[in-house]
Amino acid sequence: MPDFPFPPFPKQQQPMPGRTTDMQPVPDHGERSYKGSGRLAGRRAIITGGDSGIGRAVAIAYAREGADIVISYLDEEEDADETRRWVEQAGRKCILMAGDIQAPDHCRRIVETAVKQLGGVDILVNNAAHQASFKDITDISDEEWDLTFRVNIHAMFYLTKAAVPHMKPGAAIINTASINSDNPNPTLLAYATTKGAIQNFTAGLAQLLAQKDIRANAVAPGPIWTPLIPSTLPEDSVSNFGKQVPMMRPGQPAELATAFVMLADPLSSYVSGATIAVTGGKPIL
Repeated sequence: MPDFPFPPFPKQQQPMPGRTTDMQPVPDHGERSYKGSGRLAGRRAIITGGDSGIGRAVAIAYAREGADIVISYLDEEEDADETRRWVEQAGRKCILMAGDIQAPDHCRRIVETAVKQLGGVDILVNNAAHQASFKDITDISDEEWDLTFRVNIHAMFYLTKAAVPHMKPGAAIINTASINSDNPNPTLLAYATTKGAIQNFTAGLAQLLAQKDIRANAVAPGPIWTPLIPSTLPEDSVSNFGKQVPMMRPGQPAELATAFVMLADPLSSYVSGATIAVTGGKPIL
């Protein structure tokens, strides 16, 4: 059993969007622990925000399960190269695509790249997200509110709309929601609102795509130790991050990977419209 780190952590902050190597402790993405068994052999996946955090853990797991991957990321070249190294070490193809998913055209290019370079799209993981913390609603600028929605929910629509025409029966769409979907943190008002929208989008999408035999599900993480944390939360919150859940620690990205694998696995053919909570023991009601 891995020896997972417990808070308090060293006080630390980073500029957005944060870097993995600067975190203390460095997150565990399953680099040494995840063992594949061919559950996604021959599948082609797109993972947004795949350079670090949850996205990197999912990329490593998918590669070790046999999938080729397109990784979308903003501009974190060093983190993206490291993720590609792990995917290629597993013997799979890895295409990196830098750019801003706020732009509908860029979302369409991501899908077009997967179709051209991997031969199709079987799995779409909408994982990239923006968050920022504010103690008062008057501190949230119009631009910040708009940015959060564009990255977290608008891009999800653009990517899904572009991918579905290329998906065959048995394909899977997996959206990263949050414990904030049901238990919103008031200081993350914009972020929490988009995560509620993601859960609703997923539930409706599952019904819309059922007759095409394309499944749509969500994973709702609790506090997970990723670069988003030291780059978006106050120092004290970072130091005590994860202490509030029953397990009294944040989850590591590696601990979410199996949920994303299960939802992508063709054997999960009757699972659609579901939200899988990975929250360290805190119920989602």
